[in-house]
Amino acid sequence: MNKSQSPFDPVRQNADLTAKITSGLERISSVFRILLWEHAKTNGLSPIQIQLLIFVAYHDDALCNVSHLAKEFNLAKPTISDALKVLAQKGLVEKVPSELDKRAFTVALTAQGNKAVAETELFAGPVEAIVNKLNPTDREQLFFTIKNLIFRLNRAGIIAVQRTCFGCRFYEETASGHFCHFLNENLLDSELRIDCPEFELTT
Repeated sequence: MNKSQSPFDPVRQNADLTAKITSGLERISSVFRILLWEHAKTNGLSPIQIQLLIFVAYHDDALCNVSHLAKEFNLAKPTISDALKVLAQKGLVEKVPSELDKRAFTVALTAQGNKAVAETELFAGPVEAIVNKLNPTDREQLFFTIKNLIFRLNRAGIIAVQRTCFGCRFYEETASGHFCHFLNENLLDSELRIDCPEFELTT
């Protein structure tokens, strides 16, 4: 019998730390799916609709268009367009035409949309509460590991969009740690950003 290559095989996990970590990450990701679906059932919204509303609420207008949202959520443009159409029909978002291109538009929340965000944006609260109970050293190490994973997954083409300090043109790794040329100051590991509004892709 061939040796299993699956990270979900408990036998392989017993001898392979990478398999254990990969399987563990999958189990954690399922938690977010479960929490999203719980909110979806009580609010009459689908998980992706909830995610779109929360994203639009906290990101610059330039990122709130169909093309970018499709990249952000690794979905096809028609899927995003359909989700936004439903949100518009529900009165939660509205289209804002571009002043430069009449065919283009960004998405903005309506007053009702902001209310929906307030009702759904804390869906990950149970996870946040548990993470907050970790000791500060473990929490910082977990953050740094997650940041590295996001950056490497992006470089591998698995995550289409990332806005961490790594990969930003303002970021520089120095002998003493990290330096941000946008803020013009040194950063502690815990001060690195995972979704920076000032992020600009390095060339």
